Formats: sequence, structure tokens, C-alpha cells
Amino acid sequence: MGTISKPVNTMSYEAKPLVLDVVRTERQAFYDMIDDPANWEVQTRCSECQVRDVVGHMIDVTEGYLSRWDMALKGETAPDALGLPAMAELLNEHAQAFRAYPRDEVIARLKTGSDRLYSIFEELSEDEWGNFLVPHPYMGPLPTFFYPAFQVIDYGVHTWDIRYGLGEKLRKLDERTAGVLIPYMFVLFQYTVDAGSAAGLDTVYGLEVSSEWGGRWRVTIKDGQWSAEPDSGDFAGCEAVFSFDPSDFVLSAYQRFPGGSARGDEQVINRVRSLFFAI
Repeated sequence: MGTISKPVNTMSYEAKPLVLDVVRTERQAFYDMIDDPANWEVQTRCSECQVRDVVGHMIDVTEGYLSRWDMALKGETAPDALGLPAMAELLNEHAQAFRAYPRDEVIARLKTGSDRLYSIFEELSEDEWGNFLVPHPYMGPLPTFFYPAFQVIDYGVHTWDIRYGLGEKLRKLDERTAGVLIPYMFVLFQYTVDAGSAAGLDTVYGLEVSSEWGGRWRVTIKDGQWSAEPDSGDFAGCEAVFSFDPSDFVLSAYQRFPGGSARGDEQVINRVRSLFFAI
């Protein structure tokens, strides 16, 4: 299969071949790095994670997705969602638990689970893609199309984390990988507003992401809520405007660094940059 690069609505069934191609590409890059024993205990961009812990994290989320898929197929009731604020601490604990196992065993376990999950993605029908709900441990029931996107995040962002630890600190995410994720960052923003940081903030700002994958949006923050709508004008009335390329947009959303550029009211810029809690 050749590289699939056409921008589409990456939440739609039309995007399935593109999204799965990105998963496959990023996964292979991830495998290439973890298969080198010299990289196993390298510190990554994640402050609490060596490469071996990132592999443990990938086992945890992959097997979690498989378990929840089976639960949904059986019509079983899932436990209540834990919520995103609990996510980071618990995921780190689960990831580091795999330090107790031999390296070869851990890598083989990840690849086995990933192959099974990818085969499920390949078989998804159009109805399953958009209408079959799978209960996420932290977010609750989600349409199935979120899970291939989560794998793009898992392999794309964490491959970048490892490369950062290996000295490639200026490397960007592949534009196609970041482009697939742009719509999902808007979901992330809505659910990671920190109540304390948002207190008293009532503003409208502009957001623009370059490339054919990007666009322009007018963002409103009011009563602790974040919302965005497309903007085809000149951001009239916005107190600040943030500009990103696709890679910086995704990596900034995941708080790897404060990327992009901003113009306008400095106080609003600083408030927006510190508005979200990390997951």
C-alpha cells in the first residue's frame, strides 16, 4: 500500500484507510527504536518515563482497549469512567509496573496485543466506526473511531518522546500524523480545562493551524468552558491569536512545550497557555 496523505475529515469512515496507515507507519517507527536494547533505559521527554516505561504504557492502553472492545461486544456494563484528571498518575503507575518483566517478554506482549487490535480496526464496518460505543476507562463510552485515533496519539506522540530522549529535540511530528490528530485536539481542550486556571477568564481568541490539514477557529472561554467554531474572517474582536504548524499544535496540546506563536493581549496569552491540565 502506498502512503495515503489526502486530508479528509479524520473522524469519518472515509478516513479509515488514512488513519490505519498512519498507525502502521508510526508503530513501525516505535518498534524500530524499542527493538534496540541500547535504548531501553533512555529517559524520554516524559519526565517519569524511560523507554521501557513507554512500552509498558503502550501495553496498558492496548490491552485496555481490547478488554473494553470485548466488553462492548458482550453488552456488559463497564465500571464508571475515572475521569481525565486521574489519568496521568494512574497511567504512570501502570506503565512502570512492567519493569518487573524481562525486556523481550514485554516487547513481545505489546506486539501481540497491537496486532490483535489493528486487526479489529481493519475489520470495522462503517456502522461500527461511527455508531458502536466502546467504554473508555477514563472518558466513558466513545464511538469506535476514537480508538484508532488514540493509537495515532499513542505511537505518534510517544515515538516523538523517545526521539527527544535520543537527542532529536528539534524533530517535528510527521505532518500527516499531526494532521490526522488536529480534530481530536479540540476534544482534548474541551475536557482538560483546569477549573482553577479558568476562574474569572472570559475571552475570545483566534486559533490558526497552517497547512492543508489546518484551519482557522474562533475560541470562546466562558464559565470554565472551552468551545471553538470555524472563523473565515480576520479574527475581529479576538483578544489574542495563536498560530501553529500541525506538529506544534499537537505537541503543545499535549504540553510537550509551548509551541507556535501568539500575538495580542499578553495577559490573555499567558492565561490561555496555562489553562489546561496535563494527561
